Order: sequence, then structure tokens, then C-alpha cells
Amino acid sequence: MSESVYKVIQLVGTSSESWEKAASAAVAKASQTLRDLRIAEIAELDLVIEDGAVVAYRAKVNVSFKYED
Repeated sequence: MSESVYKVIQLVGTSSESWEKAASAAVAKASQTLRDLRIAEIAELDLVIEDGAVVAYRAKVNVSFKYED
């Protein structure tokens, strides 16, 4: 079995509906340009508040993909 190397990047997904949709948006966008996505880890969740109301959910997501030369 050959050894593999993976790169990890952090993305921030946003949604006006939920943290789950924010995380999904980040992964969906990454999958358009990166191959072999393997693991996604939620690093941080936060909210954007305007006039006392939540207007956006944000998820910082660490995504790993296979590193190729």
C-alpha cells in the first residue's frame, strides 16, 4: 500500500437558515474545484446579528483532500 498525503484548508460557509446548510455550502463549493475530498471537520460556528436578530449562520470548516504533485 502506498502512502498518501492530504492537505487541509479552512473554509467559511454561510447560510441564512442553519449551520448545517452553511457547512454544506462550504463543502459543495470546495467540491467544484478540489478532487478527492475526504474529511470535513467543523472548527467553529458563529452567527451574524443585525438589529438584535440572527441574519446569518457561519460555519468554519476544515476540509481535507488528497495532495497530488
